[in-house]
Amino acid sequence: MIRKILIVSLFISATTLLGQRTSSSPYSFFGIGDQYTPKTVENATMGGIGVAFNHFKYLNFTNPAANAFLRQTTYAFGVLNNDLTLKTAETEQSSISTSLNYIALGFPIGDKAGFSFGLQPLSSVGYSLTNNTYKGDNELSAITVYSGEGGVNRLFGSFGIKAFKELALGIEIEYSFGAIENSILNQRAAVALATRYKEESVIRGTAVTFGAQYNKILKNKKYLNAGATIKLGSDLNTTGDEYLYSLTVSGGGADIPRDTIASSAISGAYKLPMKTVLGIGLGVYDKWHVGAEFQNQDALQADGFINNSASAYRYERSNRLSLGGFYLPKINSISSYLKRVTYRAGLKYEKLGLAINGVDTSSNFTSIEDFGMSFGLGLPLKQASSINLGFEFGKRGTTANNLIEENYFNVRISLSLTASGAQSWFRKRKID
Repeated sequence: MIRKILIVSLFISATTLLGQRTSSSPYSFFGIGDQYTPKTVENATMGGIGVAFNHFKYLNFTNPAANAFLRQTTYAFGVLNNDLTLKTAETEQSSISTSLNYIALGFPIGDKAGFSFGLQPLSSVGYSLTNNTYKGDNELSAITVYSGEGGVNRLFGSFGIKAFKELALGIEIEYSFGAIENSILNQRAAVALATRYKEESVIRGTAVTFGAQYNKILKNKKYLNAGATIKLGSDLNTTGDEYLYSLTVSGGGADIPRDTIASSAISGAYKLPMKTVLGIGLGVYDKWHVGAEFQNQDALQADGFINNSASAYRYERSNRLSLGGFYLPKINSISSYLKRVTYRAGLKYEKLGLAINGVDTSSNFTSIEDFGMSFGLGLPLKQASSINLGFEFGKRGTTANNLIEENYFNVRISLSLTASGAQSWFRKRKID
């Protein structure tokens, strides 16, 4: 009963908590902001691999086919702490943010199928960029501040079933929703009033993902897994309003609007192209696993938005390569708790699908890349439950061509709770 009350309370509070998510990255200025690959803490600590991995008690956000292997009712929630250091050629600054990363519930359906659903962020926006303009005598003539906040969350339902002995198939349907606010504040020297251009957008959309996993048992208790997912192309439809108005700025930094110069409704769409993920893994069940994964997606398209300037940036094909795995010394060790701990590690290299012109020339675009290393621990609790800790550090972007380099250190923690028996939450108790 306590578990049921806890999971209901977490789902009720999840929307508010995810809505408060913030990003400190200047790269969240573009498109729908920082986009997050759906993954659990367990997946994240193995470099992000998961499309070819399954387990009877772990949820898998990467491949819906993995639900077919769930044998216990499991719910999980994760928290992310992001420590970010931003560098340019001349300056450096740091920020820290903490947020709920996901909340989800999964359970088996019979012996050959499973279902999971949950809520997690799809993207986050949170930036403040300042550009100073100087006259020929190095006198400041104007200040322009670009700022934004908000993000998009996704609510998903995922189903997997064993179509054959060695093949599982799955489907996931997600509903995306959120709000983003972008604005440009311009203050010129010797001019009493500043001007602000603001765009307030509400975002809605749906998407469908198909998945498959092939599992082959080899000699000496080894297995070979292969997995693939295809997320069909979809639109994130955007509606809202845009305003241009004059204002003064109070001593505390608040806007004091004066006159509305122009206002109108906006309508557009972020067009997300089809995404494919392929992976392969080798291991011994509840002993060790190593795997590799490749993700690919064509360039995102956006129309009718404030931060849509072909001279400043452009979208391009994105891809990710991940390597990782885990080692579990002895799952049923009585003499040593450390032998029952799961040790995970991984690497990732990713092209974000964004190229930025940082030197104001027509052809000098720099692709933004991300390289990270991760490791983590799965700390066992009673009844197959666990606490999962993850640590990730890496670098995104570059200081070349007048751009910004991000050095990040992420700390993740999740709680994965399981029922004492398969489907026990959904069975009525009987008295003999």
